[in-house]
Amino acid sequence: MALVVQKFGGTSVADAERIREVADHVRRSKERGDEVVLVISAMGKETDELLTLAAAVSKTRPGREMDMLITAGERKACALVCMALHDMGIAADSFTGKQAGFATDNNHGNAKIIDVYPTRVQTALKANRVAVVAGSQGANTAEDDTFLGRGGSDTTAVALALALNADACELYTDVSGVFTTDPRVCPDARKLTSITFEELLEMTAVGCPKPAMRSVEVAQNYGVKLHIRSAFTWEQGTWVVKGDSSMEQPIIRSVTPDTTEAKITVSKVADRPGVAAALFQELAAAGVNVDMIVQNASADGITDISFTVPEEDLTLASEITHKVANNIGAKNVAADPQIARISLVGAGMKSHPGVAAKMFETLSKNNINIEMISTSPIRISCIIRQHEATTATQALHEAFGLSA
Repeated sequence: MALVVQKFGGTSVADAERIREVADHVRRSKERGDEVVLVISAMGKETDELLTLAAAVSKTRPGREMDMLITAGERKACALVCMALHDMGIAADSFTGKQAGFATDNNHGNAKIIDVYPTRVQTALKANRVAVVAGSQGANTAEDDTFLGRGGSDTTAVALALALNADACELYTDVSGVFTTDPRVCPDARKLTSITFEELLEMTAVGCPKPAMRSVEVAQNYGVKLHIRSAFTWEQGTWVVKGDSSMEQPIIRSVTPDTTEAKITVSKVADRPGVAAALFQELAAAGVNVDMIVQNASADGITDISFTVPEEDLTLASEITHKVANNIGAKNVAADPQIARISLVGAGMKSHPGVAAKMFETLSKNNINIEMISTSPIRISCIIRQHEATTATQALHEAFGLSA
């Protein structure tokens, strides 16, 4: 008998039919002899609808009340899944994040898990009942509900699997696993039977939307067995495994495109100590996540600094950058949302020279100009024009032999 934590995303429980499908899958898991704990996201686009509703009724939208509102979506889905399970003769109990023992910090809207005390979940399991836990939520030190942010249900599932010492954590989504690239861009993209935590972390950091990067970090740090699979076909998906230096790794595992980034360039900045710190400290204090940074070589004591931020943060980042630019005497600030990041990821590139050269040559053959470059031991990322992202993805996918 195995104890399995199964997480189902919004599309997996989008309507009554899908909820019954999930309940039937749990029934079959139980018939195989597995103990099951479910983590459920809000139905379909409900989180977006609640955010829209909040914006329609309030300009202030206090963090505490927003978390009360947003976490209601997961609680609603949890109760409905529980009802479907009872109809199939499966005893089940639904739990909010607070009831499931999730203690978080006080950061409303993007809370971090401090610890998990799953006493009530364990009691349900001992009584041979399925525990159905609302994802992406917990409670802070004041016992207020907190929201873990987008993708928080993945992190809920992994943290719960760790706390329960589960045999595996299965993340069910609308795709059947991790692919060599986005199958919508390259129909011949190949599903990977396994991928290392190191590689998947790099992929999620540069634009791969599922699973949430936080969940992969927790799973890697604490050795939680992770399985990414489909809630629509129920086929075997992609297992996330520890890297093994004794095994030959493919040079490149994926081409990851990302069109959700934007670029800001600060021109004619004085090249002196403390200038970059003044800019990036202000951005960090406002919660803006800066990714790639390039500073040009100084000429006559003057330089340019370019960096990328999530497109959703571009307005805030531009306002802050303009303010700092005035303080440091910079001449101009330019915001550019029409960029894309294209990344190669693969642990094998650590021991194979020439990957960067081949990437640059492939882009050049397709008349694609590179604006910025960043690297890690297992990743190379380039900033290009947004309208060239599809061409770049397809060309690199073919050049590195990743097709099915």
